[in-house]
Amino acid sequence: MIRLEKRPQPSRAFAYLTPVLAVLATFVFGGILFAALGKDPVQSILTIFWEPLFGEFAFFYRPQLLIKGAPLVLIAIGLSLGFKAGIWNIGAEGQYIMGALCGAGFGLAFYPAESALIFPGMVLAGAFGGWLWAMIPALLKVRFGTNEILVSLMLVYVAEQFLASMSLGLLKNPEGFGFPGSRNLQQYQSAHNAELIAGSGMHWGVVAALIAVIFAYVLLARHRLGFAVRVTGDAPRAARFAGVNPSRLILFCLGTSGLLAGLAGLFEVAGPAGQVSIDFNVGYGFTAIIVAFLGRLHPVGIVLAGLLMALTYIGGDIAQSQLGLPAAAIQVFQGMLLFFLLALDLFTNYRLRIGRVETA
Repeated sequence: MIRLEKRPQPSRAFAYLTPVLAVLATFVFGGILFAALGKDPVQSILTIFWEPLFGEFAFFYRPQLLIKGAPLVLIAIGLSLGFKAGIWNIGAEGQYIMGALCGAGFGLAFYPAESALIFPGMVLAGAFGGWLWAMIPALLKVRFGTNEILVSLMLVYVAEQFLASMSLGLLKNPEGFGFPGSRNLQQYQSAHNAELIAGSGMHWGVVAALIAVIFAYVLLARHRLGFAVRVTGDAPRAARFAGVNPSRLILFCLGTSGLLAGLAGLFEVAGPAGQVSIDFNVGYGFTAIIVAFLGRLHPVGIVLAGLLMALTYIGGDIAQSQLGLPAAAIQVFQGMLLFFLLALDLFTNYRLRIGRVETA
């Protein structure tokens, strides 16, 4: 008989081992997936994880780690605060989109004027757009007790319709020969999120991600609000006895995650993406959920997990072009990380027992 037995205390050793085991399991089953598609599994794994760092064109791919990793880390930091408190924001993708739309809209409203104040204004507008979109599920939960998972997730699809509408309407480039999409912000100096050090991948989004990591670490380790977040997630009844206001905590966690997701959207649309387009969103808001859990909801762990996921994005693109792997296979490979992480995380609180069934 195989059964699960609850541990007296969660295993700290297994909690730290789980991400490593999840990555190894992803390698194994990802290799099986690639083999089933007729590709060499070892070559496929090496292409994804080796080529961007040590391959022939690594000098070109390495800066992409910061470019791809920054939005993932920024969004995941915000999500992790809520997840720690048991507040589940699954709609960061929508907040990411709305932050990009608000920030880009602010900048394009002043086109072609040049001013040093335009980009800071875009940053504030992007943060506000993401925060405002996250306040919808937050206020509905506080006022009516709605499920923030469903509301935030459904709002992603509303945000995608806004994105399509803006790309085809209000923000459409009047000089774009009828093609959907806004003006290119990379060609608008005052609105461009340019690299701070040429060829490094370092832009203001990377700086914001580092600041968010430091902020989250200090908050969780040294501040009373961070204590409220941790104790609410671990022991909700104890949190109420300690005087934690659940409504305020919901507003703070959802608002902060929305604000950071909005910032990520702004820095992306003003930098690497360059313009508002129908296909602007590439799933960073959903991938950040994997990053948050792979990093064990710890700020430093999220940085490492964000870089790992960025590596799969870059390596996945290389594998598609060099090996002919389909994009869907890369997405399944990324999803395996979360699947195995959640599956193996069960053994942090439970141990597997194998024995005979006793009969009377």
